[in-house]
Amino acid sequence: MKKAIPDNKAPISLIRYCFLFLLLSLSAKTFAQERGKVQVVAPPLFDTLLAKRAELNKNTKGGAAAGYSSSYGYRVQIYSGSNRNSAYNAQAKFNREFPEMRTYIIYREPNFKVRAGDFRSRIEAERMKEQLKPMFPAMFIVSEKINPPKTVITND
Repeated sequence: MKKAIPDNKAPISLIRYCFLFLLLSLSAKTFAQERGKVQVVAPPLFDTLLAKRAELNKNTKGGAAAGYSSSYGYRVQIYSGSNRNSAYNAQAKFNREFPEMRTYIIYREPNFKVRAGDFRSRIEAERMKEQLKPMFPAMFIVSEKINPPKTVITND
């Protein structure tokens, strides 16, 4: 013989399942996200500046405008020490010998560093280092971001 399910238990389990289904469907609806729109607010000057920069980069030879781009290269560090006057003296001494070459003074606490040149290859930097050996005995080559070389414009 089969066991009979009492009449009072059947509707309660059916009500529980219906209630559970109702809760799950409502919670899924409340946690659902709608796709939104993103609106970017930029001043009109921003678009003008972007267009001008693109035009400047397009008009220059080689694709790099003077002062607008840089790349990685090498510099010769001719001085490193904590004395500011010694750093300026080393820079002046270098500038007297090589006035056409750029020099840079960098201060990273507690030291001043004087670096010279914007060399694209390590070989160029090594040649300069050999030239400077009698003037600056403690030198080494540093790899860092360099400025583009000065361009010479001729009207031929």
